[in-house]
Amino acid sequence: MRKRRRRNEIILSSCTLLILIAGYFSFFYSPTNRGPQVVKVGIVGASKGDIAIWKSVAKTVKQKYGVIVKTSSFDGYDQPDKALKSGDVQLNAFQHYAFLKEWNKANHGGISAIGKTYIAPIRLYSKKYHHLNDLPEGATIVVPSDSTNESRALFVLKNAGLIKLKPNKVLVSVADITDNPNHFKIKEVASEQTSRVINDVDAAVVNNDFAAPAGLGDKQTIFVEPLNKDSKQWINIICARTKDKNKKIYREIVKTYQTKKTKQIYKKYYGNKQIAAWDVTLK
Repeated sequence: MRKRRRRNEIILSSCTLLILIAGYFSFFYSPTNRGPQVVKVGIVGASKGDIAIWKSVAKTVKQKYGVIVKTSSFDGYDQPDKALKSGDVQLNAFQHYAFLKEWNKANHGGISAIGKTYIAPIRLYSKKYHHLNDLPEGATIVVPSDSTNESRALFVLKNAGLIKLKPNKVLVSVADITDNPNHFKIKEVASEQTSRVINDVDAAVVNNDFAAPAGLGDKQTIFVEPLNKDSKQWINIICARTKDKNKKIYREIVKTYQTKKTKQIYKKYYGNKQIAAWDVTLK
């Protein structure tokens, strides 16, 4: 009887030990404990300024929350939202409100803005002419071909006094040009190609993501987009999947981005060309 009791105690002790060992390994080696959480942010163009901003954000987020922030760079605007919706990245920071609205409309939604980043007036560039008035009759002007960036570019040409557009429209296309007195040829190309073809045309409206890497700056600028209350749709944003938009760590990343330190990096790399949008008033 005593031997049986002793044997049962040994079995019980062994089972308890096995449970403790299993618990130890399940805690330290479970999928949720293989290391710090990683949040990938999709960006376009990977300019020096963007890299510096996200490096700064990543450093602070790691120190404060133990989360690693990494950037994934894409070549074109058609890719980061697809990557976000599929889960290849957890956030992206490349688009404005108008672009997001059109993308959600075409792709059955799923992505939401969770914070403002900046607004940066885009420009009409030329390597052949130094002033807007120098553009000859029949000049070829390149604009981005995707709907929102094409619309923005055409409004730039309108504000420059080069064309007129149908009134009371938020998004416009070449078909909405009502007056083109100098018979300019408006050529649509993919956004990432606008800076690459500038040597072959008279002028081009180039998005900032592609202008800086291509070496386009003040010297090549012949007109700057004005900012007013209609510019709200061109404010750039950080986005997440709609189902994840309230995740605390994503909101903390937004807060870490929207700081004085980020403004200082804007100033260093972009001068006055990129304006913090989270506290700006558009008149």
